[in-house]
Amino acid sequence: MNAFCYFQSPIGRLLLTSDGTALTGLYMEPSRKAQSTEGWTQDAAVAPLSATLQQLTEYFGGTRREFDLPLRMQGTDFQKRVWQELTEIPYGQTWSYGELAKRIDNPSASRAVGLANGRNPISILVPCHRVIGADGSLTGYGGGLDRKRWLLAHEGLH
Repeated sequence: MNAFCYFQSPIGRLLLTSDGTALTGLYMEPSRKAQSTEGWTQDAAVAPLSATLQQLTEYFGGTRREFDLPLRMQGTDFQKRVWQELTEIPYGQTWSYGELAKRIDNPSASRAVGLANGRNPISILVPCHRVIGADGSLTGYGGGLDRKRWLLAHEGLH
């Protein structure tokens, strides 16, 4: 059962999608990456969606630093490795694209890591906002640099 719901956050409306057993997407609106929900059921009571809503409320309220949710992301094996490694970046810390490439044992893949980062289907929970340029600069972010800046400030950075 494919279901979706919306969450109104301090950084704008978020679209959450689920296959009924796991969260499959968390998109900042407007987003070109968001999958179509045509033919899907809008139902925030679906277990993965209701759990995500609760944990996002806690995160934005300042009482949650880690997420504990079933996730299912569609992508290449390389993208999945990058996305898995993103979940290892602790709350309140940042890594560079180069550091992320080294951590997946592919130190020359900074650019590919950046592309995979940009295709992350579950933003915030898979914290691509915690990846910055080697010089500490805030580089591209699918949700926009203002949102990236807000999320990092929320976590006590920049």
